[in-house]
Amino acid sequence: MALYEIKEEKERVILVGVSTRENDDTEDSLDELKDLVKTAGAEAVGRVIQKRELVHPGTYVGKGKIEEIRELLWELDATGIVCDDELSPAQMNNLTDILDVKVMDRTMVILDIFAGRASTSEGKIQVELAQLKYRQSQLTGAGRAMSRLGGGIGTRGPGEKKLEMDRRLIKNRIAQLNRELREVKRHRELTREQRTKNRIPVVAIVGYTNAGKSTLLNTLTGAGVLQEDQLFATLDPTTRSRKLPSGQEILLTDTVGFIRKLPHHLIDAFKSTLEEAKYADLILHVVDASNPQMDEQMYVVYETLQRLEAMDKPVVTAFNKMDRIGESLTVRDFKADRIIQVSAKTGEGLEALLQAIEEILREQKIYIERVYSYQESGKIQLIRKYGELLEEEYKEDGIHVSAYVPKELDGRV
Repeated sequence: MALYEIKEEKERVILVGVSTRENDDTEDSLDELKDLVKTAGAEAVGRVIQKRELVHPGTYVGKGKIEEIRELLWELDATGIVCDDELSPAQMNNLTDILDVKVMDRTMVILDIFAGRASTSEGKIQVELAQLKYRQSQLTGAGRAMSRLGGGIGTRGPGEKKLEMDRRLIKNRIAQLNRELREVKRHRELTREQRTKNRIPVVAIVGYTNAGKSTLLNTLTGAGVLQEDQLFATLDPTTRSRKLPSGQEILLTDTVGFIRKLPHHLIDAFKSTLEEAKYADLILHVVDASNPQMDEQMYVVYETLQRLEAMDKPVVTAFNKMDRIGESLTVRDFKADRIIQVSAKTGEGLEALLQAIEEILREQKIYIERVYSYQESGKIQLIRKYGELLEEEYKEDGIHVSAYVPKELDGRV
């Protein structure tokens, strides 16, 4: 038996936030940051909030708060701090110099989680690209600060081997990744074109992280996507087919979860993935109805969709996790075309959800009543495949049909 056991200590960090207005959501944001830190494999052992008119441009918080943080680091035996906003290179360097501990920000923690979760080649390219762009923005005079990083948060994925890279190498690597991503995007566009030709409607599932999107996709389609009660459990998009009550086939596509203060590097890097919402026929917005911050989370989702220019689509909002709520809950979403209360876990409300999706997709079709000769029966197959066949009756003068068909199919049937 070994005399000494080498054990990697879990990082112990203090969360630091700045509240710039009365009754803002800094406390809630730090609660979420605590969950992010836990997901990244560290432990939040304390928190400090400073009320200021503006974030301090040089040190994020003021001189007095820095002293308070220094004492707290010693008292709680903490190994670093995590600031709730993205720090500028100057803020990062100054705090590191003054406190002489590891200084991280929200962006670094989120990027670290993404680096650990990416499994497809596309996901890995996108995460590395986001990390490098972040690293590039932090490179200004950051040599000393970056050399102090050590292990833990911020060093996963491509981060470790890139710390000593100069700007030129990072720039070259970013250019190479952008070329690879363009190729991936081209492939995605071809897939999208194929779907358009097949005229199968696409429903993009969007929502705040941990709202239950993957559980919903699994319950509806048996997709087998990882589902865990934690932030960003799934990162790579999954598309699966499902038949609606009328028999029409649709494609359901899961997208990466949104979060407040989502780093703009990630929005840029994941644009091709998130664009699934932009090109979908319908957006299925999944909301965690059991979360007290439900309204704020919905706001973040719509704000992100606005940035992606994907707000011109019909929206069905599924208020999920109703099984966790004891009493009846009044839920509202003024931006949605339909609202359904569901539980992806128990299956409650899912039939009503599919019915709502079907009704909205039907609004995008036209209603026809026609009589086809028996030689034209192939057209009925087209209707059955791409539309919604309500009634077909075989009579002497031909086949009497009533159906809903996509507008672009009208001339062919």
